[in-house]
Amino acid sequence: MRLPSLRIIAISALVAGATSLAPAYAKDPMVGGAAMYATKNIIQNAVNSKDHTTLVAAVKAAGLVDTLQGAGPFTVFAPTNEAFAALPKGTVDTLLKPENKDKLTKVLTAHVVAGKISGAEMIKKAKAMGGKYEMKTVSGDTLTAEVKKGKLYIMDESGGEARVTIADVNQSNGVIHVVNKVLLPK
Repeated sequence: MRLPSLRIIAISALVAGATSLAPAYAKDPMVGGAAMYATKNIIQNAVNSKDHTTLVAAVKAAGLVDTLQGAGPFTVFAPTNEAFAALPKGTVDTLLKPENKDKLTKVLTAHVVAGKISGAEMIKKAKAMGGKYEMKTVSGDTLTAEVKKGKLYIMDESGGEARVTIADVNQSNGVIHVVNKVLLPK
């Protein structure tokens, strides 16, 4: 596999014909135009990503900054700005209103799993469990990891699926996996 830069995290096939993936690690991977430092926590890194300004605003509105700066560890499936923009018109504005803080918190915590789970670990567990690996979120919902056509996907209980576009962005208090869709609780 040829990488244009050591600062890119990619997911590639390990074995020809097998449905397994392994991340290509970079020291300080780039996300949203900014280096993500393993020595910083989830919030300290996320605020620098131009691709995650909506997520950061939502985390602030929900009052989850202190939690995600805590010791963790946490596995966060981080939707991009484009993922939020793909929601029905007005959804984000509605969720950001103070009277909808509980709903916003539910949506955001449905993207967080206690513990630090790498992309390779999700794939390994999915293979060992017949192709799917279920993870309980902080909100009490279930996310399911599955490999499809050589790509890692995360499914929510509502039937939505998000593709992991950047895996294993390590943080001092966990790991971030960038996803291309917002996962919704049931």
